[in-house]
Amino acid sequence: MLFNTKRRIKYLGFNDFWFCVIGILILSFVTDYLFSNSFTKYPFHEAIIAWSISLFFTICNWLFMRMVLIFLRIKLPAFEDSIKRIALVFLILVISVVVIDMIGNMVLSSIYGFKYNPMSRAKVLLPIVLISTMIQAIYEAIYHYIRLKKAVREEEQAKQMIVQVQLDALRNQAQPHFLFNTLNTLRDIIDQNSKEEAKEFVDKISDVYRFILENGNENLTVLKNELKFCRAYMHIQKERFGENIQVKWDIPDLSLNAMIVPMSLQLLLENAIKHNIISKSKPLIIEVYVQDEFLCVKNNIQPKTSQVPSTKLGIKNIEKRYQLISEKSVEIDTRNQHFVVSLPLLAYSEKKAIHANSNY
Repeated sequence: MLFNTKRRIKYLGFNDFWFCVIGILILSFVTDYLFSNSFTKYPFHEAIIAWSISLFFTICNWLFMRMVLIFLRIKLPAFEDSIKRIALVFLILVISVVVIDMIGNMVLSSIYGFKYNPMSRAKVLLPIVLISTMIQAIYEAIYHYIRLKKAVREEEQAKQMIVQVQLDALRNQAQPHFLFNTLNTLRDIIDQNSKEEAKEFVDKISDVYRFILENGNENLTVLKNELKFCRAYMHIQKERFGENIQVKWDIPDLSLNAMIVPMSLQLLLENAIKHNIISKSKPLIIEVYVQDEFLCVKNNIQPKTSQVPSTKLGIKNIEKRYQLISEKSVEIDTRNQHFVVSLPLLAYSEKKAIHANSNY
């Protein structure tokens, strides 16, 4: 344990090699100054001998208590055991200081011929106990700080993992939903149109699913990629509805590199198509434009007379995904017979932050 760096860091919270070396040297000089002041009373060579005695006691006390500290942290590792562990450390510290001092002084008395007096040593040992307690307090403070920091990091990591699982679930939920509606459209085209038009429709579907395969596992995608995907999707819808559905695109070039939740724009377009009448007399007009760092999708409200079964995925799915990814939220507004949904345009740095956190 003394020379195993990894185990020291595991049970002490940090590599205490230099802390031990410097601390022992400082404490040995402090102890010598407090109790004998050797370097002012004796010649230099005698002072070195006297100081080496203080150094010996300091090393014994420090390393023994360090060993006790590691042992108790192995046996009592939980946070709720901290008070019990600290109490045991203090108790063993007092006993060890007395025992080491007694054994050491008995050995020295036999060498140098002076008589060991336990009562006189009691006054000397009190400051040693206080200094040793301060050292153990430093060890304990560093240990608690490192453990708390680790606990906070693990909690954040757990939260990020939960967020990632939720994002994956929402993404996986959205993709089959899109497939279901696309296949329904294909069935209608096969029933109503020629085989050539059905083939062309299948080609467009392949373009759409290429986007899904390339971006399906992303939490954010570049707006220009989403627009390309949605234009292909709307081409598919026009095969079904013709000029009865119109989309006006007004996206400045400066916004094309902004980030957006994948398939969010497509879900809004699909939502407008699903819940509104689309006919020659009542064409559905959808506007897609950028305003105040939001991508806005606006359509005229002309609800279908028959209630359309809803899986309740569309807007709720988008709102949840934005809540998990960003502090900016989706805005919904109904005014002047128009339904407007505004999606926040995010910076590329937010995508990098999400990736870093989910892989932390």
